[in-house]
Amino acid sequence: MIPRLGVNIDHVATIRNARGGDYPDPVRAAQMALLAGADGITAHLREDRRHITDRDIVRLGQEVKLPLNLEMAATSEMLDIALDAAPHAACIVPEKREERTTEGGLDAAGQHNHLAHFTQALGDNGTRVSLFIEPNKRQIDAALSLGVPVVELHTGAYAEACNAQDEGMAAKILDDLRTAAEYGAGQGLEIHAGHGLTFDSVKPVAAITQIKELNIGHFLISEAIFCGLETAVLRMKGLIMSARQEARS
Repeated sequence: MIPRLGVNIDHVATIRNARGGDYPDPVRAAQMALLAGADGITAHLREDRRHITDRDIVRLGQEVKLPLNLEMAATSEMLDIALDAAPHAACIVPEKREERTTEGGLDAAGQHNHLAHFTQALGDNGTRVSLFIEPNKRQIDAALSLGVPVVELHTGAYAEACNAQDEGMAAKILDDLRTAAEYGAGQGLEIHAGHGLTFDSVKPVAAITQIKELNIGHFLISEAIFCGLETAVLRMKGLIMSARQEARS
């Protein structure tokens, strides 16, 4: 099975918000990603609304015929919004106001009791719940104990090692990702992965047979400036497909 590609459109909204107004429209970007073959749309509604806004979430649900994966912090405000929007999926992520982007995975083990209310409420509302975690057994076991059906493995450290051309570190983290994916899938979890992946780094991750979905955003939006979003998504889909085919041969 070829991993699904979820396209994160947060940073289309970042550009829009730099000047205010209505463009570029992240909903239009989501519609273009659909035409290019994206399998889902991811959007992170942050506390400070630095990119995606509440109205964007409403419009994405109404106007885009793709499953919406809402990234959210475990706060009462975000839970109320998610319960009202009822997206196909909600991925609980760590969030710090001062960070530029999500820094590392959620500490599901350390925050187990806090997270239980959120995972239960979202699941009871018909939303598929996932946790964005580091690729290690402790965090996967915590996700299992919380009863979520999905985990998304944080690939940021792997992507950074690739960008720094640190082949040894990249290989080590990739092995951690493989081990975590095998363990989680063996326990019945659906395995997703994402953060920081590029054309150059995606194939080894996509080749991990237990991974069912990859969520990629900032890089695709960056490439779209030069080649267009449709071209960027099509190329990423092609790399994911070829990686899985090569893994099977």
